[in-house]
Amino acid sequence: MYSSWRCIHGHGRSRLNFFKFCLRLHSSSTNLIYTSSSELAELHLQQGFDLVTNFITKQEENDIIDEVNHKLMRRKYNAGHWDGAIVSYREMEKVDWNCVNSVVMSKFEKHVFKGEDSCLSATHVLDLHEDGYIKPHIDSIKFCGAFVSGLSLLSDAVMRLKLDENNYSDVFIPRFSVYTMSNEIRYKYTHEILPNIASVCGKDIKRTRRITVMKRSNESCHNPIFVDQS
Repeated sequence: MYSSWRCIHGHGRSRLNFFKFCLRLHSSSTNLIYTSSSELAELHLQQGFDLVTNFITKQEENDIIDEVNHKLMRRKYNAGHWDGAIVSYREMEKVDWNCVNSVVMSKFEKHVFKGEDSCLSATHVLDLHEDGYIKPHIDSIKFCGAFVSGLSLLSDAVMRLKLDENNYSDVFIPRFSVYTMSNEIRYKYTHEILPNIASVCGKDIKRTRRITVMKRSNESCHNPIFVDQS
C-alpha cells in the first residue's frame, strides 16, 4: 500500500485509491497551493480556509517590521510556550500602531471582518525563529471567536490542517499573504507550522525567521453551528 503524489491544475480529480491530491484552488483573488489526503479534507479546506497573496507590499512589510522590532529584538527567543504549542518564538500584543501601519491594519481588519465590530482590540504578533515551529493545536473558544487570520511576513511557510490521521491538508503560505480560518477548519482541525524543511506539491519550502500578525474575532462571536452560545 502506498500513496501517490501528483500535481493537478484546476478541479480535475483521479479516483485512484490512496491518491493524495495536489491542486490549485481558486481562493479570493489567488490560487491556493495545497495537498489534501482525502476529499473530506479538501472540502473542508474549500469551505473554511481563505488565502490572498500579495496582500501587502515589500515596503509595507518593512514598515511593520520596523515598528514591531523595537520590542521584539530586545527579547530572547523562548524555547517553549506556556501551553506547549510553540517552539523557539517570541511574541507581543499590540493595540496601537503608527499612522502608516494603522492604514494596513485597518485594511487587514476590513478584509477579515467585513467592517463588523467583532475583532479583538489587541493584535497578536508572533515571531518564529528559523528553527522554530508551531505544534498542532486549535485556538481556544474561550479566547477568540469564529475567525482566526494571519498576515505572513519575512518568509514562506507550510501549514498543516488536520482533522485526524486520514483527513488533513498541507497548505503553502506565502510571504505577504493573509490567510483566514473559519468553519470546520477553525473549530475541528488542528493547525501547525511545520518545521524546516517542509514540502508541498513536491517543492521544498525553506523557512527563515517568520513574523505573523494575528487578527482574531472576539470570544463572544462564534459560529453557532460549531459552538453553543445559549
